[in-house]
Order: sequence, then C-alpha cells, then structure tokens
Amino acid sequence: MNKKTFWIIGILVLVGIVYVLAAPSKPGQYDTFATCLGEQGAIFYGAFWCPHCRDQKALFGRSASKLPYIECSTPDGQGQTPKCTELGIESYPTWEFADGERVGGVLTLETLAERTSCPLTIE
Repeated sequence: MNKKTFWIIGILVLVGIVYVLAAPSKPGQYDTFATCLGEQGAIFYGAFWCPHCRDQKALFGRSASKLPYIECSTPDGQGQTPKCTELGIESYPTWEFADGERVGGVLTLETLAERTSCPLTIE
C-alpha cells in the first residue's frame, strides 16, 4: 500500500468515527412511555450490577435512559446509597408507584402501563 492510499483510508476512517460520535442519536421506541412513567410518579430503584435490573432496562432498549431510575448501589458495588437505605429498598429492581405501593422484580411494559395509565406506544 502506498502512502497516498494509506492517508486516504486513514482520513475516511477518521471521518467515519467523527460522524458516528457527532451524529444525533435516534430516539428510542419507548421514549414517550418511559418519560410518562416518571411523570406519573413511578420510580425504578436498581443497581448497576443487578442482572434483573439490566433485564428491566433491556425491555426499554434505547429508551432506558428516559426511565425514572435511581441507582441504589455504591460505586464499588459493596453497599447501598443512604437514600435507598433510608427508603427501605431491599431488593432490585423495585418499582414504586404514585400510590406508594412497591413491587419487586422485572415488570412487563404492559403492567407498567396499567399501573401508571401511561399509553404504551411505540415510536
């Protein structure tokens, strides 16, 4: 490979990387639904190391970032944040709803829609 070809390939790779990093991300298919959950008073308590919390977030795909999520684990994964301890969160995931009821475990999107009256629409 000559120098000219090497530089052209390098520039194309660099342009591709810049495009991927700078391109606006597409909205997730459940962005509106996930946002509505928070607006209706639902809160999702979890821990970064929790496989069931990952499963819950996976149901939302890219929209997981819109969830009303509170991280309960300390950064080292060895303890619980004071807020979650004070609230008495004992397992992950835990969903708390506007009426104060808490439900543990991975909840289906349909169950969350029923509990919050948020329309389960796909965008």
